[in-house]
Amino acid sequence: MTTLIVGASHRSASIELLECLALDTDAATKLRARALQTPYVSEAVVLATCNRVEIHAEVDRFHGSVDDLTALLVAQADRPAEQVLPFLYVHYGEAAVAHLFSVATGLDSMVVGEGQILGQVREALRSGQDDETVGPGLNSLFQQALRVGKRAHFETGIDRAEQSLVSVALDEAVDVIGPLEGARVLIVGAGSIAGLAAGSVRRRGASQITIASRTSAHAERLAARVGGSSADLDRLVAQLAECSLVISCTGATGSVIAAEHVADAMDQRQVDQPLVIVDLALPHDVEPSAGSIPGVSLVSLKTVADSVHNGSAAADVAAIKAMVAEEVAAFTAVCDAATVAPTVVALRTMATTVVATELERLWGRLDGLTPEQQVEITHTVRRVADKLLHEPTVRVKEFAGRAPESSYAEALAELFALDPAAVEAVTRAGDKS
Repeated sequence: MTTLIVGASHRSASIELLECLALDTDAATKLRARALQTPYVSEAVVLATCNRVEIHAEVDRFHGSVDDLTALLVAQADRPAEQVLPFLYVHYGEAAVAHLFSVATGLDSMVVGEGQILGQVREALRSGQDDETVGPGLNSLFQQALRVGKRAHFETGIDRAEQSLVSVALDEAVDVIGPLEGARVLIVGAGSIAGLAAGSVRRRGASQITIASRTSAHAERLAARVGGSSADLDRLVAQLAECSLVISCTGATGSVIAAEHVADAMDQRQVDQPLVIVDLALPHDVEPSAGSIPGVSLVSLKTVADSVHNGSAAADVAAIKAMVAEEVAAFTAVCDAATVAPTVVALRTMATTVVATELERLWGRLDGLTPEQQVEITHTVRRVADKLLHEPTVRVKEFAGRAPESSYAEALAELFALDPAAVEAVTRAGDKS
């Protein structure tokens, strides 16, 4: 079995296509189930975030499984195949491992280093475990990806990218509306970036911070942390009319702030003051046409992210790329060794059986041997068997990563006439561990 990934993200597809592919919890569950119903897939995990949808699968052949999984994503998008297929990517084998590790570290995020993706990878694994679409292959891969992601955040300063994103966005807002001392700020969303934004505007002197979220408990919790207040999204127009800065960063798949909301708010404003809207969400929370309304300045995520990524995060990105390469090499080496382990175990089991049988026959033909002599003969015969098997077993482990389809292990099994059932029994025992 080998890992195959088929998916789309902000790097390969438009926001419009990502919105068509977007999955809620129920849809992700159904997609995992459909993947397992295809002929060549034995395990499946679906990683669905606001800017990516990926099917991770353990497959026993590349061709055929690629066709089946891409067909599932085309069906999910509900668009003609020619409008979807060019924007899907495929990673297989070691490239799939490298991709998942890069995703877990935040390297593949639009906001490089963002912390939410690690929790999303963990949740994707947990969901697959809950409905038993995850087996030993994907379980070990995702567990290692989580460890690599934690290592990246622990050993580098990549976490600063999110803070830099918010800081750059606020600097752009200040260029329009002036210093934030005494400003009224509305933050739409209550996740990690919303928390960074709330803390940042508080430190810059904002006099009133209002948190609005689809989940009122989350909004209340964040508001309490920064000494602000929470509001219902149903009162969005009134909130927009009262503030000078809006920062929107939800995980919604559709627009949260419509252009007509902004237009109505500008009509209701009691003061002649510009409104800056910072949209840090992907897909976007704010309808782009809102930026053309008189008195409104719209700061997009792409503009801010490009500025951040061209700055101080470059050194941390380089360090994490090297870390990912190192971790991929280590993980694939372990997997390669594991693929030949059943053959090695079966070979040594056969040798042990042959030695025991021959020694038993020898004791029946030789009379008068002392117990000490029997022990010495036993050790000698076993040493000879071990020495004869040592080089083949070392070589098969070395060649495992270089040979396609474990051909060296198969050749070893063929040369020594190993019982296929014995090799399979070891394999099954390993899968249960």
